Amino acid sequence: MSYIKNIEHEKVLRLADEIAVQPGQIVSKTLAQNDAVSVTLFAFSKGEEIGTHDSTGDAFVYVLEGAGRYTVGGVEHTVRAGEALVMPAKIPHAVYALEDFKWLLTVVFPEG
Repeated sequence: MSYIKNIEHEKVLRLADEIAVQPGQIVSKTLAQNDAVSVTLFAFSKGEEIGTHDSTGDAFVYVLEGAGRYTVGGVEHTVRAGEALVMPAKIPHAVYALEDFKWLLTVVFPEG
């Protein structure tokens, strides 16, 4: 049984090549999803956004290409390729594409 899906196993690959930016869209690709963790690749076209929301788990973002603005608890953070940010559980957050960008989201949920 595989816990990680939608991506080749036992092959070295570049995550940014596993998802493509589509003009005017937000594209997502789920790599893992269970009660403990969620791992998703995202590709945002410039200007696209996900409005303010929160999560029951801690959200770790790692930008693969481009740059995005993450607003966490009302504080704006520009995160560029090669940089990461943790958005704590239950703190309202949002994301906006400053340019075309690709990023990996890992959410770790509380036990039970």
